Amino acid sequence: MPHAHIMPPSGFQALILCGPGASLNTFTSTPDDFPKALIPIANRPMIWYPLDWCYRMGVSAIHLVSPPSSREAINAALSINPFLTELPSPKASIVAPENISFNTGTAELLRQPEIQAVITGDFVILPCDLVCDLPGGSLLESWMILQSSLGGTARPSEAIEPQLSLNGELGGRRGGLGVWYQTKGTDSVKGEETDFIATTPLSRLPVSPSKGSLLPRIANLVYSLPTDTLNDIVEDKKSFPIRHALLRKHGYVKILSSYRDAHVYLFPFWTLDYILRNERFDSISEDVVGWWAKAGWQNGLGQKLGISKILEATQEPKQADQPLQTQEHTEESQGSETIEDEIDLASMSSTQTSRHRHTKPTGSQGGTGFASRVHLSDQDEGTSSISPIKTPIGIPPMLAYVHPTSAGSAMIRRVDTVPLLLAVSLRLAKLPSHEENGTSPLAHASKIAFSDGLAQRCTVTRADCLLADNVIVEEKAVIKESVIGVGCRIGAGARLTRCVLMDGVVVQEGYVVIDGTEIKNEKFMAFEGLDEQDAGSEGLEFDHDANTAA
Repeated sequence: MPHAHIMPPSGFQALILCGPGASLNTFTSTPDDFPKALIPIANRPMIWYPLDWCYRMGVSAIHLVSPPSSREAINAALSINPFLTELPSPKASIVAPENISFNTGTAELLRQPEIQAVITGDFVILPCDLVCDLPGGSLLESWMILQSSLGGTARPSEAIEPQLSLNGELGGRRGGLGVWYQTKGTDSVKGEETDFIATTPLSRLPVSPSKGSLLPRIANLVYSLPTDTLNDIVEDKKSFPIRHALLRKHGYVKILSSYRDAHVYLFPFWTLDYILRNERFDSISEDVVGWWAKAGWQNGLGQKLGISKILEATQEPKQADQPLQTQEHTEESQGSETIEDEIDLASMSSTQTSRHRHTKPTGSQGGTGFASRVHLSDQDEGTSSISPIKTPIGIPPMLAYVHPTSAGSAMIRRVDTVPLLLAVSLRLAKLPSHEENGTSPLAHASKIAFSDGLAQRCTVTRADCLLADNVIVEEKAVIKESVIGVGCRIGAGARLTRCVLMDGVVVQEGYVVIDGTEIKNEKFMAFEGLDEQDAGSEGLEFDHDANTAA
């Protein structure tokens, strides 16, 4: 499948967190041999989806963060699984810090020396259970536009020239961006985790958004915490306290309670220092992002968290104010100290900056305009050295992209529970395949990979089914709205509706698989938690002429 590349800033990297899958323990009872990242979603390994998203985004420096015990299984899958081997080069690397376990927090992961060593610039961090067809390049482009800079992608020692961002800070002090999506509506699952977030509108956009731009959906994040944590606070305090500082700074605050953090974050490089300074941080979502959001409006919090210390910058005005010149211009002006009193080229420039202020000499009543080619010695400037000037720095914003719920909008889901695994797999099965002129990047090449395995008198509804390689379907078997994995065998007269069968499952002759069943090897599990509208039988009528697979 072709992958569109939109080039991000130089050095942009991706970290994909491959966790233990505690909520999917039906399939990950032996995480060393079969980690969560390899669980099939619509017949593809789970890790394929975030990898494909990164490659389509244009990011090829990808690191998979995994416990040491799962490294061998993931590495083997990257080498032999056909879906993973067809991904573009270079191959993703695996980082398995020695001192982590399946219970290590996400923020603690970023403090590990092995992780610190591989991150050399701005980076995107995302979970291995993300299924997303939102163009990552559009998300990255929106972030870059709002930060008004391409700098800040390298360590300060590696920077070729001063890096400026929205407020002109050295070192590319840019803000971050997170993604949240609606949990209600299509494929909703009862009991799915949600987050409580509060946002405020951006004061103004740097450019007029084009049609289809993500910019109108991006806002300032001022509050974020899991709904479970919010419920604990309300139960303890019998109310939800709101600080006056938030209301004083923002006259309009939008509160959302049915959205979920996708755990997709675009972070500037300095975020690593922020996490290192706060050793109590355990979760990226609740601690790193949550406290960062509040630091933007809560007085003094930025200093307590060490953000202000990280962002402090000093510079020498003489070096910063020196104009850029071509080699030819420099040679012509060497030794020249001509002063053009009648022309102030600085005032004619369309490029202005409010960061550096020119200090007038004592007793001076006005400034003198100099031509850009003028070079003054220390004696002409009246001083041999200038003390560095500390510039007060504000807290860079933590932004939130809130995904819309309109019909036809891109899909963003985390698949971290068994009901979600069923719901998302069945939704992906309904995407038109490439041979049917399907346009989704998540679509399969073909709905039925091995048509020779189907008997003449079996029935498979092609519009909502996926059948992998080497699937055998015997006569009079009926399969509707289901996903069948590699090497499965469906006996004669068997019936399956809204089921997901993983690799190597055998359904005996005449067996009726319960609606909403997930099967791995010989394990059967009935699903609960789907909305009634999703669990009903609507749309499952059988049409011999239209849906019979020959």
